[in-house]
Amino acid sequence: MRNRWKNGVAISLIPQIILVRILALFPQWVEAYYSQGIYPQISRFFRTLFGWIPFSAGDLLYAALFILAVRYLYREWNMLRRKPLVLLRDLLMVLSVAHLTFYLSWGMNYYREPLHKSLGLSDKYSQEALESVTEQLMATTNALQLRITGQDSLSVTYPMTKAEIFQKTLRGYELLQGDYPSLKYSQPSLKKSLFSTGLSYMGYGGYLNPFTHEAQVNGKIPKFRYPVVSGHEIGHQLGYSAENEVNFIGYLATLYNEDIYFRYSASAYALGYCLRELRLKDQAAYERIYAQLHPGVKRNYEEVNAFWKKYENPMEPVFKSIFNTFLKANRQKQGIRSYGLVVSLLVNYHEKNPLVPSLR
Repeated sequence: MRNRWKNGVAISLIPQIILVRILALFPQWVEAYYSQGIYPQISRFFRTLFGWIPFSAGDLLYAALFILAVRYLYREWNMLRRKPLVLLRDLLMVLSVAHLTFYLSWGMNYYREPLHKSLGLSDKYSQEALESVTEQLMATTNALQLRITGQDSLSVTYPMTKAEIFQKTLRGYELLQGDYPSLKYSQPSLKKSLFSTGLSYMGYGGYLNPFTHEAQVNGKIPKFRYPVVSGHEIGHQLGYSAENEVNFIGYLATLYNEDIYFRYSASAYALGYCLRELRLKDQAAYERIYAQLHPGVKRNYEEVNAFWKKYENPMEPVFKSIFNTFLKANRQKQGIRSYGLVVSLLVNYHEKNPLVPSLR
């Protein structure tokens, strides 16, 4: 009876995959009944359940599962060598449970309608619009850097702790929901990951635990990036899965913040993406705008580059390749490159809402 039950759970992985693929064909249904229907209730429940805990329960869950897997292999190795099909069956059983839990808890958000539709933004932009918005972001970033430091050659140093940045991030979402009620955020669950060193070696600034709904931020990244990464992970909590979309949501939540350091982080973050895209499309325009950027801003960029360079290792491309494959399997056709697709949202948003150096 026990083996029959295990076999049934393992085999159920096949109809699960088929069902998810069928539902993926109906993004309007997913949007209405899952992403705006049952998902917000699921997420609020888990954020309430785990949000008050000062450390990452999800990280401990992953650690416990890893230990149990090693213990299973150690205790059952001799039997598994004689009966490899048992190992395959047990592996499929675990995958089946994980697959079902993942897509019920959060994963169906991969198949909701694109954010640009709900915001009324185009998904196309012109070369002229990209250049114009990049110039706006450059002027704004320069102005904020100069207001903070008093000298264009000084990098911005953040006076608040990372815990204080978490609290201020919540304020940004409070202000953002006035214009975008669908981005209302309550029952916060925003934490530093216990595995921050590992995330650094893997090349990640944070992640959302889809089983505990804790937004995890790499505690080692420079404070210059902390506000937008925190906003990004909350965007995942709100049910947005596409990386370009949560990049944009994190940017908006940071931009809307009253704190000048947050607004500087936001504008510099968006500027980096737009400069990268402009360099691919028009090298001369890129060089012209980049030459006007204050040396202090460039030093903040160098701080981030130096941080990631410190953690470069031969395994990082492997982790990135796995994540790239996962994203492509979940309707993000460009994989990791989809992070950069935020440029379309940035350009079209700021064509409607032009930036000025004061941001207001």
